[in-house]
Amino acid sequence: MGDTIQSVERAAAILRLLASGPRLLGVAELARALGLPKGTLHGILRTLVKVGFVEQDAATGKYRLGPTLLHLGSSYLDVNELRTRSLNWADALAGRSRESAWIGTLHEGHVLVIHHVFRPDDSMQTLQVGTYLPAHASALGKVLLAHDPYGEAAPPLAPYTGRTLVDPDALERELDQVRARGWAAEMEELVEGEVALAAPIKDPRGIVVGAIGIRGAVERLADGDAPRMEFVSYVRDAARAITRSLAH
Repeated sequence: MGDTIQSVERAAAILRLLASGPRLLGVAELARALGLPKGTLHGILRTLVKVGFVEQDAATGKYRLGPTLLHLGSSYLDVNELRTRSLNWADALAGRSRESAWIGTLHEGHVLVIHHVFRPDDSMQTLQVGTYLPAHASALGKVLLAHDPYGEAAPPLAPYTGRTLVDPDALERELDQVRARGWAAEMEELVEGEVALAAPIKDPRGIVVGAIGIRGAVERLADGDAPRMEFVSYVRDAARAITRSLAH
């Protein structure tokens, strides 16, 4: 039980070295730092690249940490903890805005709804926890796509209404705006007559791990083609409050 597997130890040493700084490292640099033959190093690197733990830069041939490893590393903040830390703030957002509040995370190019608070009125509503929303056609999804460090492959941009963004270039321009202003709007792009607003939730490292937002009728949440900014401020306040909670 006390024995270790040498190849695993060497792979771990490579990963630690690649994680120690922002620059890319070549085979010669890694070999010198680790005291390993280049042939042995090549074999381990090929395996790490194949499983996504390391990626090779096409222009320089050097190596850096890969998206799969980064994704695994972020999973310490799991969905259950995010939901638990967000419950009170989501309830408060629904009460303040008088609209339904939603929290979601990105999963395989879609938004997984992990919490849903009903609009505080007597209307008939259906609980949406556990359902998926299209990322490109939802405010939650735009926030998550805009801040996705792993570049998850998105499914085809299907139209849901006549206003859905189905052109990849148009979507990318929209995501640039989301990153610049710190919030996202979805104006009748998923359901005709409905508007949604969302803002990012960040973990203690500043990585976006979820999004919170509201959804409601266009006549309540928008003035013409623009969202009402008081509702944007409600959503951003809730996102910041959850982010502060996650830091403690």
